[in-house]
Amino acid sequence: MSSIRQETPPTPLHSVSVAGVVVREDGRVLTIKRADNGTWEPPGGVLELAEAPEDGVRREVYEETGVKVQVDRLTGVYKNTARGIVALVFRCRVEGGHEQLTNEASAVEWLTPDEVNGRMAEVYAVRVTDALLDGAPRVRTHDGRRLA
Repeated sequence: MSSIRQETPPTPLHSVSVAGVVVREDGRVLTIKRADNGTWEPPGGVLELAEAPEDGVRREVYEETGVKVQVDRLTGVYKNTARGIVALVFRCRVEGGHEQLTNEASAVEWLTPDEVNGRMAEVYAVRVTDALLDGAPRVRTHDGRRLA
């Protein structure tokens, strides 16, 4: 018998990001216009290796907007199949701080749900609309532009 060793294919690498859908008492949602590409999104970013998801959400929202938040609950898991990114989205509420522009956000605004749908690409708007719903977290897949 030959000792041909069959190699297993490498495990695909994924990155994990977090985003906070911060909802104000009047129902408006905290959003940013990204400085690097001009898209409107909920604030968020890559989760650090030793960081708990809720801590990452608090850090990212504060770094990008100046707003301190309390994380309420996980509202969705979104997989970008084109880039290998898994995004965990959490509904949050304001705990302190104030809105400010940052290196990552060229604009910070509180939008109504209708304004969110008008300004954000489908893959980001659905994260907000899912977070505004009650019930179990949604699990969705997209290609970076459209939901699958």
